[in-house]
Amino acid sequence: MENPQHSLPALFKQLGLDDDPTGIDKFIASHSPLKPELHLADAFFWTAGQAQFLREEILDDADWAEVVDQLNVMLRKGRVG
Repeated sequence: MENPQHSLPALFKQLGLDDDPTGIDKFIASHSPLKPELHLADAFFWTAGQAQFLREEILDDADWAEVVDQLNVMLRKGRVG
């Protein structure tokens, strides 16, 4: 069975965040860059449920893990452009 492919907007929707391109850009701009030593799920801006979801997806290498990694990279780089 093939794992589903999730998009960044779908992840934002799953997390209960604004999932349109402007909302995603604003979120990245206002929450980055993250410190290198900080785990994504430990960032101050997540709710307990969001943090748990992110942590579980990465630890379990679950079907959302790839897009969670993408978000992690985006938050470390900061806003581009």
